[in-house]
Amino acid sequence: MDIGTISLVLLLGLLVLLAIGMPLGLASAFLAVVVLVMKFEPGLLLNPLDFGEGLLTRRPGSGPLNILAQKIYGLLTDYVLISIPLFIFMASLLERSGIAKAMYSSLNVWMSGLRGGIAVVTSIMAVIMAAMSGIIGGEVVLLGLIALPQMLRLGYNQNLAIGTICASGSLGTMIPPSIVLIIYGLITETSIKALFTASFLPGFMLASFFIIYIIVRTQLRPEDAPLPDPIPGEPQGKQKGFLFLSFLTILAAGFCSVLFLRVLFFTVTGQNANMGEGVDPITLGMPHHVYWLAGIVTAALGLIFFVFGKDKAAKSWGMGKGLVAPIIVIGVVLGSIYGGITGITEAAGMGAISVYILMTLYQKSMPEWGAAIKQRAPLLLGYVAVVLVLPQVMFDFEGLGIIQTMVTLFLLLALTMTFPAVRDGLWDSLMRTMKSTGTIIWVTIGAAALAGAYTIAGGPVFVANLIIGADLPTMGIILVMMLILLFMGAFMDWVGIVLLIIPVFLPIVQRLPIEEIGLIGELQPKYLAVWFGVLFCMNMQVSFLSPPFGPAAFYLKSVAPPHISLTDIFKGFLPFILIQLCALSVLLIWPPIVEILLN
Repeated sequence: MDIGTISLVLLLGLLVLLAIGMPLGLASAFLAVVVLVMKFEPGLLLNPLDFGEGLLTRRPGSGPLNILAQKIYGLLTDYVLISIPLFIFMASLLERSGIAKAMYSSLNVWMSGLRGGIAVVTSIMAVIMAAMSGIIGGEVVLLGLIALPQMLRLGYNQNLAIGTICASGSLGTMIPPSIVLIIYGLITETSIKALFTASFLPGFMLASFFIIYIIVRTQLRPEDAPLPDPIPGEPQGKQKGFLFLSFLTILAAGFCSVLFLRVLFFTVTGQNANMGEGVDPITLGMPHHVYWLAGIVTAALGLIFFVFGKDKAAKSWGMGKGLVAPIIVIGVVLGSIYGGITGITEAAGMGAISVYILMTLYQKSMPEWGAAIKQRAPLLLGYVAVVLVLPQVMFDFEGLGIIQTMVTLFLLLALTMTFPAVRDGLWDSLMRTMKSTGTIIWVTIGAAALAGAYTIAGGPVFVANLIIGADLPTMGIILVMMLILLFMGAFMDWVGIVLLIIPVFLPIVQRLPIEEIGLIGELQPKYLAVWFGVLFCMNMQVSFLSPPFGPAAFYLKSVAPPHISLTDIFKGFLPFILIQLCALSVLLIWPPIVEILLN
């Protein structure tokens, strides 16, 4: 059977199966079988009793089925795939850790004097949460629980509040560590680190568009965002700015102190000495950095004690300490990736552990923890002696460090289980992670099977010849692809789109003349797949708000007050969808924006 007929049957079959409510994973797997039968053994359609007589079924374990099995197995056994459940687990823990509430309170303190400040705080909080976990649904739900009641209580325009929460909460598709970018990198064999780096500027550009829109709208229409009544005794104006500088100085002192201890360790142990030729120097970890970092820490401490004063520094710390935990998580995840310490998967694991530890720390105040440590000082000394020191003295074998690490983690887990909130949060997070990961894996299997079957049948070549043969200009072809992605995004989950459509579209884009892509600047050929990946993620950003099945609307509806209907929610999306399309246009007009940080 010719590939044109197969393509038509595939398109109609997919629309019909999704319309009747069949899950995407099952629909894709069923159509994969249909495509293989139509291409390699169409006789089975007329006479199923001929099973075993054709190319497809004559020799089990060989032919097209074997190629398909190898493709699915290779995808599911990719090491980076492990990072997805880890990031989902980390996002689930974040929802229950208290970190988000503390962060919102701190941001609100600094921005409360700005008209539309709570909406701006919501956008900034969404950016920080996206940089911590890269998950979309959890962000929208959490912002809906924390920010929506506050904005409605203060008299904010309902459409502005809804649009801000859902549009900002969907930024996880663009800002690293985005799961969408991870799946795209796996499917197209593109560097995930390069995708993360390239998406930084477009992601923050989109977030800044949201914030600018909020500020401009609330200045033009003050009734959309009434200013809250000032709290008696709360700093205002220049005094608040002075305290914010004090808080930033404290953060700088703490960050540089950690870097100073790190470079001091490298210098004492000799790890940064005698770097061979061709070996890159350790970033902020070479011997001469000791003096620079020591000077910065000394200057920061001088400002804190002699310029700002201890009282104002303590007050600024109390106002902004809710931002410290998110900064730590972002530093652990993105810092370990870009610092060359770990890969994506290990960074996800470290992020999950750091959030879990922080969730435990949030169960008591610092004085209570200090008292508990003093009370259990003998046990802590016994742990250091028995687990950390004595084994190093008595034993010398490979793997000792791993055993010590496992024992330490087991003891920490046992300790944290004594807190009911932590215990319940851990169990609930694990269950949610299992459900979400199971959904993604089944969609991945089905969509990978369908994409593989269509590829074996010659589908990508047929679609490429069809599109290129239409005699459209280069940007016209890319715009047609964008329209298809926008249309599919309104009806299909992003996992299915990246697995089904990207393997067809990317080879077509790679055949186009690179000098004709975009209107401003010229994209380097080696970054073409990276640019298209960022472009795809921006497209999926729009799909999260697109009616009739925009996921963000249903996430928010699950926690919104009863008087807010789905129609109200989609109505609030309209200006933000236009902003997303403007950001998408910037990527189309100026493709080299993705190269700025890569170069």
